[in-house]
Amino acid sequence: MGLTDMVEIATTTSNIKANKKMSIQVSLDGLSFCILDKERQEIEYLKSFDFEKQLDPIKVLSRIELIIEEESILQQPVQEASLFFTNTLFTLVPSDLFDEEQAVSFLKFNTKILKTDFIAHDQVNNELVNVYIPYANIINYFFDMFGEFEYRHSLSILIDSLLKIKSSEKPIAYLHTHLHHYELVVIQNSRLIFANSFEFDTKEDFIYYLLFTLEQLELEPQEVELILLGDIKKNSEEYNIAYRYITNISFLDVFHTFSFSEEAKPKYPLADYLTIKSLS
Repeated sequence: MGLTDMVEIATTTSNIKANKKMSIQVSLDGLSFCILDKERQEIEYLKSFDFEKQLDPIKVLSRIELIIEEESILQQPVQEASLFFTNTLFTLVPSDLFDEEQAVSFLKFNTKILKTDFIAHDQVNNELVNVYIPYANIINYFFDMFGEFEYRHSLSILIDSLLKIKSSEKPIAYLHTHLHHYELVVIQNSRLIFANSFEFDTKEDFIYYLLFTLEQLELEPQEVELILLGDIKKNSEEYNIAYRYITNISFLDVFHTFSFSEEAKPKYPLADYLTIKSLS
Protein backbone atom coordinates (compact mmCIF):
# COMPACT_ATOMS: atom_id res chain seq x y z
CA MET A 1 0.00 0.00 0.00
CA GLY A 2 1.37 3.44 -0.91
CA LEU A 3 1.44 6.48 1.35
CA THR A 4 -1.52 8.06 -0.40
CA ASP A 5 -3.62 5.03 0.47
CA MET A 6 -2.92 5.21 4.18
CA VAL A 7 -5.81 6.12 6.43
CA GLU A 8 -5.39 7.76 9.78
CA ILE A 9 -7.59 5.34 11.69
CA ALA A 10 -5.89 2.86 14.01
CA THR A 11 -6.95 -0.68 13.21
CA THR A 12 -5.76 -4.20 13.88
CA THR A 13 -4.72 -6.81 11.35
CA SER A 14 -4.58 -9.75 13.72
CA ASN A 15 -6.96 -11.23 16.26
CA ILE A 16 -4.09 -12.21 18.55
CA LYS A 17 -2.96 -8.68 19.30
CA ALA A 18 -3.02 -7.68 22.96
CA ASN A 19 -5.39 -4.96 24.15
CA LYS A 20 -2.57 -2.43 24.28
CA LYS A 21 -1.74 0.83 22.57
CA MET A 22 1.73 2.03 21.68
CA SER A 23 2.57 5.70 21.27
CA ILE A 24 5.75 6.80 19.50
CA GLN A 25 7.17 10.30 19.27
CA VAL A 26 9.72 10.93 16.52
CA SER A 27 11.93 13.98 16.16
CA LEU A 28 15.34 14.44 14.58
CA ASP A 29 16.95 14.80 18.02
CA GLY A 30 15.15 12.11 20.01
CA LEU A 31 12.48 9.44 20.35
CA SER A 32 9.90 8.42 22.95
CA PHE A 33 7.97 5.16 23.31
CA CYS A 34 4.97 4.48 25.53
CA ILE A 35 2.79 1.38 25.93
CA LEU A 36 -0.62 1.49 27.59
CA ASP A 37 -2.48 -1.58 28.86
CA LYS A 38 -5.98 -0.47 27.92
CA GLU A 39 -7.82 -2.90 30.19
CA ARG A 40 -5.95 -1.86 33.33
CA GLN A 41 -5.48 1.74 32.13
CA GLU A 42 -1.87 1.34 33.17
CA ILE A 43 1.21 2.61 31.38
CA GLU A 44 3.61 -0.31 31.43
CA TYR A 45 6.45 1.20 29.39
CA LEU A 46 7.63 4.80 29.03
CA LYS A 47 11.09 5.70 27.84
CA SER A 48 12.83 8.50 25.93
CA PHE A 49 16.00 8.34 23.86
CA ASP A 50 17.78 11.64 23.22
CA PHE A 51 20.38 11.85 20.47
CA GLU A 52 23.73 13.58 20.91
CA LYS A 53 22.94 15.76 17.89
CA GLN A 54 20.19 16.26 15.33
CA LEU A 55 20.09 13.44 12.79
CA ASP A 56 18.56 13.07 9.35
CA PRO A 57 15.46 10.85 8.87
CA ILE A 58 17.53 7.94 7.53
CA LYS A 59 19.74 7.86 10.64
CA VAL A 60 16.70 8.32 12.89
CA LEU A 61 15.16 5.21 11.34
CA SER A 62 18.38 3.31 12.05
CA ARG A 63 18.10 4.36 15.70
CA ILE A 64 14.47 3.25 15.82
CA GLU A 65 15.38 -0.18 14.44
CA LEU A 66 18.22 -0.53 16.95
CA ILE A 67 16.07 0.51 19.93
CA ILE A 68 13.25 -1.87 19.00
CA GLU A 69 15.79 -4.67 18.58
CA GLU A 70 17.25 -3.97 22.04
CA GLU A 71 13.93 -3.31 23.85
CA SER A 72 12.05 -6.60 23.54
CA ILE A 73 8.86 -5.13 25.04
CA LEU A 74 8.52 -2.95 21.92
CA GLN A 75 8.36 -6.06 19.74
CA GLN A 76 5.08 -7.31 21.24
CA PRO A 77 1.89 -7.16 19.12
CA VAL A 78 -0.43 -4.29 20.04
CA GLN A 79 -4.01 -3.50 19.16
CA GLU A 80 -3.40 0.16 18.36
CA ALA A 81 -0.41 2.29 17.45
CA SER A 82 -0.07 6.06 17.33
CA LEU A 83 2.89 7.86 15.79
CA PHE A 84 3.51 11.57 15.95
CA PHE A 85 6.20 13.79 14.51
CA THR A 86 7.81 16.74 16.26
CA ASN A 87 9.38 19.20 13.84
CA THR A 88 9.03 22.77 12.59
CA LEU A 89 7.95 21.71 9.09
CA PHE A 90 4.32 22.80 9.45
CA THR A 91 1.87 25.61 8.87
CA LEU A 92 -1.62 26.21 10.27
CA VAL A 93 -4.36 27.00 7.75
CA PRO A 94 -7.99 28.04 8.46
CA SER A 95 -10.29 25.16 7.55
CA ASP A 96 -12.39 27.41 5.29
CA LEU A 97 -9.33 28.18 3.15
CA PHE A 98 -7.74 24.75 3.08
CA ASP A 99 -7.60 22.82 -0.18
CA GLU A 100 -5.86 19.45 -0.01
CA GLU A 101 -4.71 19.75 -3.61
CA GLN A 102 -2.95 23.00 -2.72
CA ALA A 103 -1.28 21.72 0.46
CA VAL A 104 2.21 22.35 -0.92
CA SER A 105 1.32 25.96 -1.66
CA PHE A 106 0.42 26.61 1.97
CA LEU A 107 3.57 25.00 3.29
CA LYS A 108 6.17 26.42 0.89
CA PHE A 109 6.13 29.84 2.55
CA ASN A 110 7.27 28.36 5.88
CA THR A 111 9.79 25.73 4.88
CA LYS A 112 11.87 24.42 2.02
CA ILE A 113 10.09 21.55 0.25
CA LEU A 114 11.81 18.84 -1.75
CA LYS A 115 10.16 17.03 -4.64
CA THR A 116 10.37 13.79 -2.68
CA ASP A 117 8.67 15.20 0.43
CA PHE A 118 5.34 13.71 1.46
CA ILE A 119 2.80 16.31 2.62
CA ALA A 120 0.27 15.37 5.30
CA HIS A 121 -2.37 17.30 7.20
CA ASP A 122 -4.33 17.05 10.45
CA GLN A 123 -7.71 18.54 11.25
CA VAL A 124 -7.26 20.59 14.43
CA ASN A 125 -10.59 21.27 16.18
CA ASN A 126 -13.14 22.57 13.66
CA GLU A 127 -11.34 25.70 12.56
CA LEU A 128 -7.77 24.79 11.59
CA VAL A 129 -5.78 22.36 9.49
CA ASN A 130 -2.15 21.64 10.30
CA VAL A 131 -0.21 21.01 7.07
CA TYR A 132 3.17 19.37 7.68
CA ILE A 133 5.97 17.14 6.39
CA PRO A 134 6.27 13.79 8.18
CA TYR A 135 9.13 11.39 7.52
CA ALA A 136 7.88 8.95 4.90
CA ASN A 137 10.57 6.32 5.53
CA ILE A 138 9.54 6.11 9.18
CA ILE A 139 5.84 5.90 8.32
CA ASN A 140 6.63 3.01 5.96
CA TYR A 141 8.66 1.23 8.64
CA PHE A 142 5.86 1.34 11.19
CA PHE A 143 3.29 0.43 8.54
CA ASP A 144 5.27 -2.76 7.94
CA MET A 145 5.35 -3.32 11.70
CA PHE A 146 1.75 -2.49 12.66
CA GLY A 147 -0.32 -2.39 9.51
CA GLU A 148 -2.56 0.67 9.37
CA PHE A 149 -2.10 3.14 12.23
CA GLU A 150 -2.68 6.74 13.18
CA TYR A 151 -0.04 9.41 12.71
CA ARG A 152 -0.21 13.14 13.44
CA HIS A 153 1.96 16.18 14.09
CA SER A 154 2.79 16.93 17.72
CA LEU A 155 1.43 20.49 17.48
CA SER A 156 -1.96 19.10 16.45
CA ILE A 157 -2.06 16.93 19.58
CA LEU A 158 -0.92 19.82 21.75
CA ILE A 159 -3.51 22.30 20.49
CA ASP A 160 -6.38 19.80 20.63
CA SER A 161 -5.52 18.81 24.21
CA LEU A 162 -5.09 22.38 25.48
CA LEU A 163 -8.38 23.52 23.96
CA LYS A 164 -10.12 20.91 26.12
CA ILE A 165 -8.85 22.58 29.29
CA LYS A 166 -11.35 24.95 30.88
CA SER A 167 -10.51 28.39 29.56
CA SER A 168 -11.07 31.93 30.83
CA GLU A 169 -11.82 35.38 29.47
CA LYS A 170 -8.17 36.31 29.92
CA PRO A 171 -5.60 34.81 27.53
CA ILE A 172 -3.50 31.93 28.82
CA ALA A 173 -0.14 31.12 27.28
CA TYR A 174 1.01 27.49 27.31
CA LEU A 175 4.69 26.82 26.70
CA HIS A 176 5.68 23.23 25.92
CA THR A 177 9.41 22.48 25.70
CA HIS A 178 11.17 19.56 24.04
CA LEU A 179 14.98 19.56 24.10
CA HIS A 180 15.99 22.67 22.12
CA HIS A 181 12.67 23.95 20.89
CA TYR A 182 9.30 24.87 22.31
CA GLU A 183 5.72 25.33 21.18
CA LEU A 184 3.88 28.39 22.39
CA VAL A 185 0.08 28.23 22.36
CA VAL A 186 -2.19 31.07 23.48
CA ILE A 187 -5.86 30.39 24.21
CA GLN A 188 -8.65 32.76 25.21
CA ASN A 189 -12.32 31.93 25.73
CA SER A 190 -11.66 28.38 24.50
CA ARG A 191 -10.38 29.70 21.17
CA LEU A 192 -6.89 29.47 19.76
CA ILE A 193 -5.24 32.89 19.50
CA PHE A 194 -1.71 31.85 18.57
CA ALA A 195 0.41 28.74 18.02
CA ASN A 196 3.96 28.41 16.78
CA SER A 197 7.24 26.62 17.41
CA PHE A 198 10.63 28.17 18.20
CA GLU A 199 14.12 26.69 18.28
CA PHE A 200 16.55 27.94 20.92
CA ASP A 201 20.14 27.31 21.96
CA THR A 202 20.46 29.65 24.94
CA LYS A 203 18.23 30.97 27.68
CA GLU A 204 18.39 34.35 25.93
CA ASP A 205 16.89 32.82 22.78
CA PHE A 206 14.26 31.18 24.93
CA ILE A 207 13.03 34.39 26.56
CA TYR A 208 13.40 36.52 23.42
CA TYR A 209 10.86 34.53 21.39
CA LEU A 210 8.46 34.41 24.31
CA LEU A 211 8.57 38.14 25.06
CA PHE A 212 8.51 39.08 21.36
CA THR A 213 5.38 36.98 20.83
CA LEU A 214 3.63 38.49 23.84
CA GLU A 215 4.51 41.95 22.54
CA GLN A 216 3.07 41.17 19.08
CA LEU A 217 -0.11 39.88 20.71
CA GLU A 218 -0.25 43.01 22.91
CA LEU A 219 -0.09 40.91 26.07
CA GLU A 220 1.69 42.35 29.09
CA PRO A 221 4.21 39.96 30.73
CA GLN A 222 3.06 41.22 34.14
CA GLU A 223 -0.56 40.27 33.39
CA VAL A 224 -0.56 37.17 31.17
CA GLU A 225 -0.80 33.72 32.75
CA LEU A 226 2.00 31.41 31.57
CA ILE A 227 1.61 27.65 32.10
CA LEU A 228 4.62 25.42 31.51
CA LEU A 229 4.71 21.80 30.38
CA GLY A 230 7.09 19.48 28.57
CA ASP A 231 10.62 18.88 29.80
CA ILE A 232 11.22 22.31 31.36
CA LYS A 233 12.14 22.05 35.05
CA LYS A 234 11.87 24.53 37.90
CA ASN A 235 15.63 24.62 38.47
CA SER A 236 16.46 25.19 34.78
CA GLU A 237 17.94 28.33 33.26
CA GLU A 238 14.89 28.66 31.03
CA TYR A 239 12.48 28.65 33.97
CA ASN A 240 14.58 31.12 35.95
CA ILE A 241 14.76 33.65 33.14
CA ALA A 242 11.04 33.29 32.39
CA TYR A 243 10.25 33.80 36.08
CA ARG A 244 12.28 37.01 35.96
CA TYR A 245 9.94 38.53 33.37
CA ILE A 246 6.60 36.75 33.78
CA THR A 247 4.72 37.44 36.99
CA ASN A 248 2.09 34.70 36.80
CA ILE A 249 3.93 31.49 35.94
CA SER A 250 3.08 27.91 36.92
CA PHE A 251 3.26 24.29 35.78
CA LEU A 252 0.33 22.36 34.30
CA ASP A 253 -1.71 20.29 36.74
CA VAL A 254 -2.30 16.54 36.47
CA PHE A 255 -3.45 15.87 32.92
CA HIS A 256 -4.39 12.16 32.82
CA THR A 257 -5.86 9.36 34.93
CA PHE A 258 -3.52 6.51 33.94
CA SER A 259 -1.55 4.56 36.51
CA PHE A 260 2.05 3.47 35.97
CA SER A 261 3.84 0.20 36.45
CA GLU A 262 6.82 0.39 38.78
CA GLU A 263 9.23 0.32 35.82
CA ALA A 264 7.43 3.04 33.88
CA LYS A 265 6.99 5.72 36.56
CA PRO A 266 8.30 9.01 35.11
CA LYS A 267 10.64 11.22 37.09
CA TYR A 268 9.21 14.31 35.41
CA PRO A 269 5.61 13.54 34.33
CA LEU A 270 5.15 16.72 32.28
CA ALA A 271 8.15 15.83 30.10
CA ASP A 272 6.02 13.07 28.55
CA TYR A 273 2.91 15.16 28.08
CA LEU A 274 2.52 14.61 24.34
CA THR A 275 3.45 10.93 24.44
CA ILE A 276 0.81 10.26 27.08
CA LYS A 277 -1.81 12.56 25.56
CA SER A 278 -1.52 10.76 22.24
CA LEU A 279 -2.88 7.65 24.00
CA SER A 280 -6.25 9.34 24.54
